[in-house]
Amino acid sequence: MSFIGVAIAGAGIVGSVATGIMGQNAADKMARASAADRARLEAEIAAFEKSRQAIINPYASFKNVSGLAKDLSGMVSNPYANLGVATQAAKFEAEEIDLSLANTLDTLRETGASAGGATALAMAALKSKQGISSSIEQQEAQNEKLRAQGEQQLQQMQMAEAQRIQNLQITEAQRLQQAGAAGKQFMFQAQEERDQAKLDRLAGLSDFAANQQAQAQSDSLSAMTGMIGGITSSLAAGASAYASTQNTPPPPPPSDRRLKKNIKPMGVSKNGFNIYSFEYKNVNFGKGVFQGVMSDEIPSEAVIKGTDGYDRVNYSMLDVEFKQI
Repeated sequence: MSFIGVAIAGAGIVGSVATGIMGQNAADKMARASAADRARLEAEIAAFEKSRQAIINPYASFKNVSGLAKDLSGMVSNPYANLGVATQAAKFEAEEIDLSLANTLDTLRETGASAGGATALAMAALKSKQGISSSIEQQEAQNEKLRAQGEQQLQQMQMAEAQRIQNLQITEAQRLQQAGAAGKQFMFQAQEERDQAKLDRLAGLSDFAANQQAQAQSDSLSAMTGMIGGITSSLAAGASAYASTQNTPPPPPPSDRRLKKNIKPMGVSKNGFNIYSFEYKNVNFGKGVFQGVMSDEIPSEAVIKGTDGYDRVNYSMLDVEFKQI
């Protein structure tokens, strides 16, 4: 391989290796850091999940409040159960009438009254006794009935109030239990939502670290692949440069009339170009007799202007062969 090819290949290889190593080192460093972050976050997630609150039953503390209900049947009684017949007043009145009648009979006997008068008196006393007894019994019966009605109303009012208090106690006990359960459920749900939000954040960070790790590993592989590709390309470029130095034909010979001597016509090509034999004035361009054309007689596109001010000819565009004869 020529020096140019070696230089091109060497420079490309050095650049590719340096770039690849730097890129791979940076990618590997990022991959290690991302892996460490991911491991730390996964450990934090595991520890947090172990310390999460236990699932509760907000109704576990509910108590049976049926004990607040009382049997109120003992408060009920029959206000008419002890009603009696009002006979005492009638008996008392009858005794008074009997006493009065006895006194009257004694008077009649002393005065010598007839038996008919005594009978009439007895009949009048009997009617009087009957009327008085009836009046007293009616009054006492009415009073007893009113007392029974009042007692019944009092019992109904007491029963209703007792029932109201009992219902209030049961309802309040149930309300307090429901409120306690709702409060526990609210607190549990609030903490659960907060914990889940934290887990989501940790999981998101863990996923981000995993993606960074995967990207860094991909970058490392890309750096390695790029380095290998760069080395390959550099070798190919060096080989190409070497091949180009081997396959590039030498520069065309000077064909300027001013550089030639002993110019003699030899004939004409099929395309009408004059063919000459000649010698170079400067033996550095060639020694001996050569065959060729004059640059001032051919199309300009086949003429190459040299940096030295002399013309050269691209013989590949002509049907004339340049050769030493």
